[in-house]
Amino acid sequence: MSVTLAVDAMGGDHGLVVTVPASINLLVRLPDLKIRLVGNAELINKALAKVSPEIKERITVVHASEVVEMDDPIEVALRKKKDSSMRVAIEQVKEGLADGAVSAGNTGALMAISRYILKTLDGIDRPAIAAAMPNQFGRGTTVLDLGANSDCQAVHLLQFAQMGDVMARAVDGIKNPTIGLLNIGEEVIKGNEVVKEAAELLRASHLNFYGNVEGNDIFKGTTDIVVCDGFVGNVVLKASEGLAKMMSGMIREEFNRSLLTKLMAVCAMVPLLRVRKRVDHRRYNGAVLLGLRGCVIKSHGSADRFAFGFALDRAYEAAKNRMVERIAAAFVAETKV
Repeated sequence: MSVTLAVDAMGGDHGLVVTVPASINLLVRLPDLKIRLVGNAELINKALAKVSPEIKERITVVHASEVVEMDDPIEVALRKKKDSSMRVAIEQVKEGLADGAVSAGNTGALMAISRYILKTLDGIDRPAIAAAMPNQFGRGTTVLDLGANSDCQAVHLLQFAQMGDVMARAVDGIKNPTIGLLNIGEEVIKGNEVVKEAAELLRASHLNFYGNVEGNDIFKGTTDIVVCDGFVGNVVLKASEGLAKMMSGMIREEFNRSLLTKLMAVCAMVPLLRVRKRVDHRRYNGAVLLGLRGCVIKSHGSADRFAFGFALDRAYEAAKNRMVERIAAAFVAETKV
């Protein structure tokens, strides 16, 4: 089965200089992939000028006259820019012309437009943003929600866990993913009433529920999936990104203090490069908007070609393994129980 992805070629901090080369690289690697590049057709065709005919025949350019800027209010993106590359890319999914859409644009706008155009699946009250965060085992811990829903009820956390379970099976190939509920302690008595109620619902479900986990368990890899509301999840994500940048800067600063420390840096280069590779956030790029009637992947706005390639690859795996259909089937089966 071939897979077609619609790519918002104009979105993000860098636009075409990132999205087009990353798309071409993936087309070279995956012969069953087709890509619809959405945006300013003239500029996209210029970027494709030197692409081989074999690759170009698997690319369709879809013109869109507008671009959702990173600082555009959601209302502007949703109501006024109806021919934006972001919106047209998502419409490709709705119309059945693409199996998934990828954008590095404004997160709030992407969620709002996706929810407006695609709608949510039956049985799902709220879509969620799910992404992997690095852990000590070298694989990602999937965390959701990462900012779509600030206030949640217990049933919403249960639904996040159900969607995360299907995604882990379909996209990451984990047969029986473990699920942890983010809390202020592992004990059953810890947490607010919403978290306590959610824990009861998870214990009564068919899911492989590990129990309550704390923030450090995300990086320890205690469970495959960690569930929380969007307020907490976004704070965890931004704090983690800030810590990583701070540590990277401090290490670089210390090794550049003197000639001696620079020589020490040369001696430590191999293990330092290995550590950097293991925690490189670019390898975990590609947040999935779960719960929609279509596959939508959000790339980090500042992603380079390497990072955007991972978001594309995640979209390909989700589409090829029919993640959306499997989530829909899982919720239908749940309502029959």
